[in-house]
Amino acid sequence: MVPFFNLHAINQQYRQEILAAMARVVDSGWYIRGEELSAFEAEFATYCGNRFAVGVGSGLDALSLTLRAWIELGKLKAGDEVLVPANTYIATILAVLNNGLRPVFIEPDAKWFNLCPRNTAKAITDRSRVILPVHLYGQLADMTAINQLAEQHNLLVLEDAAQAHGAVAAGRRAGSLGHAAAFSFYPSKNLGALGDGGAVVTADQELAETVRLLGNYGSAQKYENTLKGVNSRLDELQAAVLRVKLRFLDAETQRRQALARQYRDLIRHPDIALPSFKDDGSHVFHLYVVHTARRDALQAYFAENGVETLIHYPIAPHKQEALSEWNAMSLPLTERLSHTALSLPLGPAMSDAQLAEVVQLCNDWG
Repeated sequence: MVPFFNLHAINQQYRQEILAAMARVVDSGWYIRGEELSAFEAEFATYCGNRFAVGVGSGLDALSLTLRAWIELGKLKAGDEVLVPANTYIATILAVLNNGLRPVFIEPDAKWFNLCPRNTAKAITDRSRVILPVHLYGQLADMTAINQLAEQHNLLVLEDAAQAHGAVAAGRRAGSLGHAAAFSFYPSKNLGALGDGGAVVTADQELAETVRLLGNYGSAQKYENTLKGVNSRLDELQAAVLRVKLRFLDAETQRRQALARQYRDLIRHPDIALPSFKDDGSHVFHLYVVHTARRDALQAYFAENGVETLIHYPIAPHKQEALSEWNAMSLPLTERLSHTALSLPLGPAMSDAQLAEVVQLCNDWG
């Protein structure tokens, strides 16, 4: 049996360090907005090469609160347009809609499947205010071109870096490539907590302070509320666990990248299209996604042979029932990708023997 992702094995490696960190929190008697969170925020901001990190309740909250903070700061208003990749998880779109903003769906680049700068440029109008690139599957979007567009049109750039912890291009990491970045610490992420969690990373002190305020009921002083906020805070236990796991993130990333290179070098089936990526650290392989017109047959074949695979994502956001007002929209490449994508097993606990088994099955597939 080859599991898709062995989270238990990953966390077992650091079991003693994690238990010690959790005991430290339990013994402290302080469980919300304490020293562990402050320390993790400083460490994660430094890791990303930025000034501030604000821990929040989830990756979706990180996106939503950043947009909301820009509204509070007068940089956005209801009805403004946010340019988003059509090929993404629905959370990206929900963050926009939850703030009364309008998503503009952009077809992806045909090679990398990330936000296409050329298509984005064509979609810019006088109501455009934000570009929201997603570093899909752990691969950085073309931030050089996206930032050039943003500068030309005076747009804000919010990285959806939920899958891209540690991805780097030209010496700069995800989290330092736009005006702000949103991260998720969902347990299966490359940097995963033992529950939900997220963070906003930015160089803008006013934005960081506003996000923190919004996530704490709009309150900086207890019982004094200056904004209509929400409850979205990364708790002390999760922060302590993340401090442990952050120390091992680069080593885990290197293992993911090594496995991905083996897949690229060894899979030879003509009907299985492998992902394009550069060997420069810009892809951290949260997922390794192949494409085939016979996706369902390939997944069934793997299941019959004891290999677990997943589909990211089987329904494009604009085809979801929840977004019915966009259901009639035609986005051919995005729709094709949702019908052909299959995620192969990959994770830092995966063995070379397990990878060889997956490769052999790929190459033997009829």
